[in-house]
Amino acid sequence: MKTNWIGVGLIAAPLVYAGVMVALRRAWTSPPSPLSAGEGELVLALDSSADEFFYSKLELEELAASSPSPAERGLGGEVFKKPRFSVLIAARNEAATLPHLLHDLNQQTLPAAQFEVIVVDDHSTDATAAVASQTATDFPLHLIQLAQQPGAPTGKKAALQAALAVARAPWVVCTDADCRLGPDWLRSYVQLIQHEPAVRFISGPVLLTGPDTVLHRLMGLEFAGLVGVGGACIQAGFPTMCNGANLAYRRDSFAAVQGFVGNEHLASGDDEFLLHKLHAAYPGSIRFLQAEAAVVRTAAPPTLSALLRQRVRWASKWRHYQATAPQRLAVLVLLANVSLAAGPVLWLQQPGLGPWVGAAWALKLGADVWFLRPVLRLLHQPRWLRMIPLLQLAYAPYTLGVGLLGLRGGYQWKGRQVK
Repeated sequence: MKTNWIGVGLIAAPLVYAGVMVALRRAWTSPPSPLSAGEGELVLALDSSADEFFYSKLELEELAASSPSPAERGLGGEVFKKPRFSVLIAARNEAATLPHLLHDLNQQTLPAAQFEVIVVDDHSTDATAAVASQTATDFPLHLIQLAQQPGAPTGKKAALQAALAVARAPWVVCTDADCRLGPDWLRSYVQLIQHEPAVRFISGPVLLTGPDTVLHRLMGLEFAGLVGVGGACIQAGFPTMCNGANLAYRRDSFAAVQGFVGNEHLASGDDEFLLHKLHAAYPGSIRFLQAEAAVVRTAAPPTLSALLRQRVRWASKWRHYQATAPQRLAVLVLLANVSLAAGPVLWLQQPGLGPWVGAAWALKLGADVWFLRPVLRLLHQPRWLRMIPLLQLAYAPYTLGVGLLGLRGGYQWKGRQVK
């Protein structure tokens, strides 16, 4: 009898976890119904071609009042005094990677007159600012350097705030200086906004790249799981996570929820805190951009220690969440992984637990494979599925250690010690 009760305890969390993953797989493969704009809230600024975009009435009045040059007109002669997108890039010591990103932006199929790029140099000690100022681009490129005096704000949120202060477009799109983009990246955002003009926040997919080693495949698989769960939770209507390397939001919506106010003291969370704020203020207005053209590629941490530092930085914001959905999901994932780690240990002490341990592992791994298959298909990495058992062996101590270190606080990021 005691063995049965222990077995039930071992299988409980994996069983609930499997049920949640089945529901998230359904959300991933069945996106929510399109939103429609509220009456008079947004109006169509362009024709019904592939380049249509939505502006507010006030923005259209500003466009109509202007006297544009030929360069400020769309392909059909439509006026574009303001760009459609302001692409924000916070950069610190990225002189080696920033040129590649700017090259990718220069290759966008969205006309260069329809977006601007704002690079904010966050006190770099290399040639980041020089690279940004000396790069020739077809699109408008603006460089901002954060103030150097003592006490001046630093970090990604300060950089984004500085960029937002000069951004002109109704939509801002964020990525990181070490990312790579496909040519239809911005156009994929246009297409979603065309389809759902009332959307206010869009999260995009991110793929980790690196050498084809076991460690990097494990990193990529774990990260793909985070991307997939974040996207599926958004589609299911309870946003939990997103990634600042690939997201967009309406500038007026950012202002309406007071942006980073309330969490500006935290180095991390420029993405997820805003996600939760906008979901609370505008339920149902969040979407995940599930398109191959929207995938942003970023290099995986080069070493295991670098990975752990990154994950501790991410985990440090968990205790500051106001939303309950991400907290509940994090607890469930931790319990499921602890159950799988504890199972073999208990099995050695009580051989009768064998069937329960096997069932727990089958539920957890089966659910992971079932959920991750379409996610990895989007990322063109289906072979990573074979790494799931190996990742599972390390996942319990990994998540527990990262979680505890994140609660303790204090980590290094971009050469800075953060409390």
